[in-house]
Amino acid sequence: MNIPLIDLKKQYLYIKEEIDNAIQNVISDAAFIGGKYVNTFEQNFAKYIGIKHCIGVGNGTDALFIALKVLGVGHGDEIITVANSFIATSEAITMTGASVVFVDCEEQFFNIDVNLIENAITEKTKAIIPVHLYGQPAEMDTIMDIARKYNLFVIEDAAQAHGAEYKGCKVGTIGDLACFSFFPSKNLGAYGDSGVIVTNNDNLAKKVRMFANHGRIEKYIHEFEGVNSRLDGLQAAILDVKLKYLDKWNQRRIKIAGMYSEGLKETLMTPYELPYAKHVYHLYVVRTRNRDKVKSMLQERGILAGIHYPIPLPFLKAYSYLGHKPEDFPVAYALKDEILSLPIYGDMPDEEVNYVVENLKNILKKHMI
Repeated sequence: MNIPLIDLKKQYLYIKEEIDNAIQNVISDAAFIGGKYVNTFEQNFAKYIGIKHCIGVGNGTDALFIALKVLGVGHGDEIITVANSFIATSEAITMTGASVVFVDCEEQFFNIDVNLIENAITEKTKAIIPVHLYGQPAEMDTIMDIARKYNLFVIEDAAQAHGAEYKGCKVGTIGDLACFSFFPSKNLGAYGDSGVIVTNNDNLAKKVRMFANHGRIEKYIHEFEGVNSRLDGLQAAILDVKLKYLDKWNQRRIKIAGMYSEGLKETLMTPYELPYAKHVYHLYVVRTRNRDKVKSMLQERGILAGIHYPIPLPFLKAYSYLGHKPEDFPVAYALKDEILSLPIYGDMPDEEVNYVVENLKNILKKHMI
């Protein structure tokens, strides 16, 4: 049996007729840039998460960059974010000219350690970007309290958390702005790059829409310089089809996570969940000793596992100029050698889940790992 980390082809075949029709409609209408398909998806996604404004952009990285720019972030500013995430989070910060300030993650939930945020704040700090990593919401109440205390903005990086909830609210509705990526492997994924920025603030929404479209509302009337970052009609139509299935797919991910946790709880460290949050398991990440050996042995059995992420952001060559040491981020540094992402996707059958569990248990038991 061969089990991929995620099977996008299986998902497509499940909704093939709807997807094919949606693509054909966009082509027939020649509605490639902007237009009704983009407008419809923006409205439906805003309604889904319960927010006033949703603006489509080219990708999740652009979403973060644009969100920062409309808040006035630039040279001389500092932005706080977590040490363990994909580089897009920190990359967007430095693209504005601001400085990135990393904070370690906490050990149970892998998200930013809120107890360390205040120590990272200086007179130059302008915003905090919490990441809802792997589909697990960050501790937003504490983050928002800190932000209010120091008059800071909060931008939620919800790229891995479509449909996740924090105390009954969808993630993306709590901060000043929130950014979603629809990279194909996401819980809600397009067939190419795309993203959105969401907010309840009318003024920020207007600025975002203008900045993403060359600083304009009307054609050739540019109020300021922006960028070219737009959600296209094809991706919007595809996403609108998939949005109808998101809750179903998320529930399946949650069930699979439960099967993994029950089957593996005696053999390795399975994920923790915040008791007042809904984790949607973009990734199911366990911790184990001899991780690389375990990953290799799983692959020999046809099981493709992943590592998210093998190098914490502060220790990437891209940030070597910051001069960080392992003791600066002890949790993130320790996790990098232990974390392992098991296969999980919305159409994954029980047979495959059980195969992963049994093989992983056998590997750990037989080799005393």
